[in-house]
Amino acid sequence: MASPATTQTVRPLDTLRFDTSGPPQITSVVADHLRLLGARTDRPAQEGASTGTTGGTTLTGGGFDPAHATATWADRASGLTDEATVQAATGIMAVHGRRDGGPRGLAVDYAATATGVLAVQGLLATLVGQARGGAARAVTTGADRAGLLAVSQYLAAAGADEGEAAELAAGGPPFTSSDGVLFELETLDAGAWAAFWKALEAPADALRAGWRPFQFRYATACAPFPAALHLTARAHSWERIRRAAAAYGTEVCALRPLAERAAEHDGAAPWSLAPSAPGRLTARSHRLPGAAHAGGPLAGLTVLEAGRRIQAPLAAHLLGLLGADVIRIEPPGGDPLRGMPPACSGISARWLALNRGKRAVEIDIKREGDRRRLRELTAGADVFLHNWAPGKAAELGLDCADLARVNPALVYAYTSGWADRIQDAPMGTDFMVQARTGVGEAVRPEGEAPAPSLMTLLDVLGGLLGAEAVLAGLLLRERTGHGVRVDSSLLGAADTLTAPALRRAARGENPRRPAGFRLPVPTADGLLAPADADAHAVALHDLGGLPTTEALARLHEHGLSATEVTTELSDLHHDPRFTGSISRDAHGAPVVPDPWSFV
Repeated sequence: MASPATTQTVRPLDTLRFDTSGPPQITSVVADHLRLLGARTDRPAQEGASTGTTGGTTLTGGGFDPAHATATWADRASGLTDEATVQAATGIMAVHGRRDGGPRGLAVDYAATATGVLAVQGLLATLVGQARGGAARAVTTGADRAGLLAVSQYLAAAGADEGEAAELAAGGPPFTSSDGVLFELETLDAGAWAAFWKALEAPADALRAGWRPFQFRYATACAPFPAALHLTARAHSWERIRRAAAAYGTEVCALRPLAERAAEHDGAAPWSLAPSAPGRLTARSHRLPGAAHAGGPLAGLTVLEAGRRIQAPLAAHLLGLLGADVIRIEPPGGDPLRGMPPACSGISARWLALNRGKRAVEIDIKREGDRRRLRELTAGADVFLHNWAPGKAAELGLDCADLARVNPALVYAYTSGWADRIQDAPMGTDFMVQARTGVGEAVRPEGEAPAPSLMTLLDVLGGLLGAEAVLAGLLLRERTGHGVRVDSSLLGAADTLTAPALRRAARGENPRRPAGFRLPVPTADGLLAPADADAHAVALHDLGGLPTTEALARLHEHGLSATEVTTELSDLHHDPRFTGSISRDAHGAPVVPDPWSFV
């Protein structure tokens, strides 16, 4: 292979070409991202142009050997043939439906979008590995793996040694004002929560009972509040609610329609990459050690992660699965989320889903001596990844420019909420970003009131995009010899997820899916989900009196595709559609399969 380095490269895939085909829901994401990363194709950008059930993408040029990615819905024997059946089988419908009291499909192509990002990650990792002397030339991923990854925290909790810390029952935001404004509420402080509701004259017992389900809604995907809180909100105007929130340290955000987001959308990529320092790579070798070839394309690279909650830890987790040595920067005493219930062998099952296999170093970033230690660690690292509050890194002297002076070859990665792209943006958390960007409308079909999903859609997709951005940065570093700054955000995740709906809105079309879209069909003993293309024909069959197995058999006899809906995540361990896929770690916590296979 010729050297891929070129001083003319300004994007990681400049001078490369690609060709892709397969399911349009997957390949449209792949093509969009490859173009944004600099690759070119002879095929025009056209939504829905690809066909088939198996996606294949090949990258050529730039001095690399050809790299190929295969993206499928699932193994053929599984019977999972599209977005609806993948959502049903992997538990996405079950988790998303907790707010409503039963499984229901997301009206966006979430599994396909995640699969497209995973395919691009695989291609980037393959090229990074090639540039470092690795042998991989092809990667395979699937929507079934993407779906299991998306629910991995919920699956881990379902397989824990103890029960949930908060009730799993129907209920949750958004709230509605007296003048009909649907809105999300966010605060991380119990005192601010109580003061807000007291200002609106909510009953004391209701605001006390409501805090725990509100606090744990990120973990449980539901929030069974007392009805009195919803009644309290309906008793006040939106302006009164906004004033109370501002006065008592909470934030509220009205749910915005997709058409409004389409009108303001600036067309920006979901991440940005820029040179961080003029220095060339140091003498320290970035070549893949011969003994580590089997350890993944990132074997021998070190990632420092200073992440909280989901977005940054998931990004680093994915880099670890690709072979990198991940070191978590934790506060004195360790990450408090290690103790978040439910636990497996004394450690939070959810924390393990994102952080197993990482090393940890305790550093008090408020102390100059510890910040010096962090800079020393950075000098020997390849990636520094964090999701601190905006401005925090600069305040601490740990921003990109600060660390580039220590290590000019560093890939500095920041995963944020808004990427400074929205003026007067609310707090950059998953549900607030969903509310502000129209996701709350996109995930519900026509005829239903908008409501952000209480499944952490954007935190997970934002983590995927964060890992994709780091891989793009590593490849750009290999091709230019310069350090790179990469930025990704929950806003980028929202725009990636709703891209088809935003395009429809921009054309003046109805951006929402039709009424009843992806609603499971009841059987005598459960639920089944028809493939999207067969949903109308399945509705003509009376299946309510048949057991699920017989109902599926009848549909298959008529050439219709459907699958059983997973209602209990713990059942996935024994689900024949995922034979051998889900294991347990040393603590007994469930582990979903790696999302890629390299050859």
